[in-house]
Amino acid sequence: MATRDIYESGFDEDELANTNNACPDCGGDVSTNTAETVCDDCGLVLSEYQIDHGPEWRLFSADDEGKKRTGAPLTPTRHDRGLSSEIGYKRDANGRTLSGKKRQQVARMRREQSRGRFQSKAERNLAHGLGEVRRIAGALELSESTRDQACRLFRSAQSEDLLRGRSIEAIAAASVYGICRCNRLMRTLEEIADLARVENQRVVNAYKTLNTELGLPTPPVRPRDFIPRLVSELGVPEEISRRARSIAMEAEQLGVTTGCNPAGFAGACLYWVGCDHALHLRQSDVAQAANVSAATIRSHRNKLAVLSE
Repeated sequence: MATRDIYESGFDEDELANTNNACPDCGGDVSTNTAETVCDDCGLVLSEYQIDHGPEWRLFSADDEGKKRTGAPLTPTRHDRGLSSEIGYKRDANGRTLSGKKRQQVARMRREQSRGRFQSKAERNLAHGLGEVRRIAGALELSESTRDQACRLFRSAQSEDLLRGRSIEAIAAASVYGICRCNRLMRTLEEIADLARVENQRVVNAYKTLNTELGLPTPPVRPRDFIPRLVSELGVPEEISRRARSIAMEAEQLGVTTGCNPAGFAGACLYWVGCDHALHLRQSDVAQAANVSAATIRSHRNKLAVLSE
């Protein structure tokens, strides 16, 4: 048989094809995709291809350990999803030291690869913004899932043209804060703005823009959500923590926390319960942990005193 006849009688595994055969069970239409032949009506699987389109995990010899042909996974934290190549410096893929002439050649290749890394100004801005998101998330010791969500939010902000006329660093910091708010991670805006390389007010304005234009599903901040963080910083016993949390919940139900700084009110609850249990917490220490002033702690403490009467 000629080669031409072989290719004419073949098929493309990646193309959805409809067959003329009817389902033997219900008589419905049968379709073939990349993995199987299935009935569209009853879902009966008639046949499956023996072609694995996934990565190859097997090893061919004991010396091939670490050389599985899979590649790195895609990541939203890079502007190119992690598909770009990184050129080394002094050693080749097998760990052997390069000669001087070869190092010069690799240096020229690295320079040209760096120049052609970005296809447009928008891609360069995206790489810079995602780098800022990774830096802030690393400084806050956030999880990888939270960092990835913040990177996706920054991508959404760029696709909606929200970066025009605004600072990339401010949008990056606002993206991290917005994801922390959506996941109920008690990180104050001042804490994140201090890590940004812009003024705090620009971060505040950027977050307002993201919240308004993208409609972030941010739940209201509750004082009881800040108590575990303050307990960890102040070293408060668990008994006082539970009592302070219950007081904060009662105050929320009565509407006393409306218009109050949630972190400051949580600190006032801990200070109030600590005084009842002979745990002498200083107002300055509580205020510093809550990132508020001592006057705020005293003001909320007075509200708790009135509430307990």
